[in-house]
Amino acid sequence: MKLTRRKFFMYSGLVFASSRVFGMEQEQFKHLLKINFVKESTSICCFCGVGCGLIVSTAHGKAINIEGDPDHPINEGALCSKGNALYQVANNERRLDKVLYRAPRSDKWEEKDWDWALNRVAAKVKETRDATFKEKDGEFVVNRTEGIACLGGAALDNEECYLLTKALRGLGLVYIEHQARI
Repeated sequence: MKLTRRKFFMYSGLVFASSRVFGMEQEQFKHLLKINFVKESTSICCFCGVGCGLIVSTAHGKAINIEGDPDHPINEGALCSKGNALYQVANNERRLDKVLYRAPRSDKWEEKDWDWALNRVAAKVKETRDATFKEKDGEFVVNRTEGIACLGGAALDNEECYLLTKALRGLGLVYIEHQARI
């Protein structure tokens, strides 16, 4: 079919008119399409230190949709493959939501509460630091521990890395590493 100038304008007018009519209908029924029980809030992606913005839609305390924030200056609404998978991370029946502890030489996992777990980690850090702390190395004062190391992940941004490094140096750690993928 050959498209003449006259047919082009006629089809363009039909498309424009139909879009206006359907657009008006959509505006009239917009209030019916609004989901009233959903709360939208903005957040930051937790996978790396870039800090992409997210819009998280929640209903009854559970995330029902996660998408990129178009108003965020870093990602402008776009998400990488890991950011797009955040919904599956938040809503996964295999995701652990409690502390599991396996005692030394045991083959069974036990459920523990968070207070117990945090106190246990703090006690083990203090015990290891006290057992491996070195005040002098020959004639030099070193005040360090070589029995503990820290491997950071790429989910930390610069400010969090700075604070973590300060806290670890305060404990006397020497072996501190951060792996950034950005």
